[in-house]
Amino acid sequence: MAYTSHLSIAAGLLIGSAAFADTPELTVYTYDSFVSEWGPGPVIEAEFEKTCGCDLTLVGVGDGASLLARVKLEGARSDADVVLGLDSNLVAAARDTGLFAPHAVTAEYDLPITWDDPDFVPFDWGYFAFVQARDAQAPASLKALGDSDVSIVIQDPRSSTPGLGLLMWVKEAYGDEAPAVWVSLADNIVTVTKGWSEAYGMFLEGEADMVLSYTTSPAYHLIAEDDDSKTTPEFSEGHYLQVEVAGKLAGSDQPDLADAFLDFMVSDGFQSAIPTTNWMYPAVTPDAGLPDGFDTLMVPGKALLIPVEDVPALREEALSEWLTALSR
Repeated sequence: MAYTSHLSIAAGLLIGSAAFADTPELTVYTYDSFVSEWGPGPVIEAEFEKTCGCDLTLVGVGDGASLLARVKLEGARSDADVVLGLDSNLVAAARDTGLFAPHAVTAEYDLPITWDDPDFVPFDWGYFAFVQARDAQAPASLKALGDSDVSIVIQDPRSSTPGLGLLMWVKEAYGDEAPAVWVSLADNIVTVTKGWSEAYGMFLEGEADMVLSYTTSPAYHLIAEDDDSKTTPEFSEGHYLQVEVAGKLAGSDQPDLADAFLDFMVSDGFQSAIPTTNWMYPAVTPDAGLPDGFDTLMVPGKALLIPVEDVPALREEALSEWLTALSR
């Protein structure tokens, strides 16, 4: 009897192993907050696996800018099929690697700009801003911030897309005056973190008056915590726009699944999760619209954006200006 049971168990294990082996796996590199328990990852994984007949594996790789560094390091040997979490400031650099393949996604995007990139598909967008307590004194511009004694936490532009976004924000707003603006801001900076999560956590713990984030960040506190104590002051120079994107790696061993995921990314199943898990504006407005509370957010009167193909050259110049200012 025991012998028969052992045979049955062994057969069951073999069948289970065979079934598991036959399930294709799609590996998506993304940033850490996306795969956190409060991020979009768990919802996205469950929704996609309902129809894909696959195992979706989301791998957190630091912050947004770290994704490109990881893929460049791995090259054609990368385990990733899709990279999700690059942004408009990294598109040209990512394309130049030759590691990404064209997509065939078509969608009616709800973006502030026209998007027709052949290699990268947008999934959300937002404006960079500094989050502060609603009852705190609000600087009216980046220059005014630098002239104040307000303490701030920012992210490293070499590892974080918000950090890189701030570089481009200062550069686009001030051009040749950017170095002087950074010198002024340097005294306000409490620390520079590797990623967004660390910086925002420091702000919430009271270690700085303001943190570099997004105009949509107060929506989290309002909707998830019923707390309207956070806000983002509007700066007179305007606010820099970020579009977050995903792309398929040319070396993917699951190209059809990768294509299916990019198509799914602009569907309601994906986009409806974005506002209240990634706390950004969705690239395609969900059927149910935006959640209550998003209508209370500050909308910049002026949007700033450097064309994606112009970013690489300006990035090196802006990074040098930033490093010089912070090393004084």
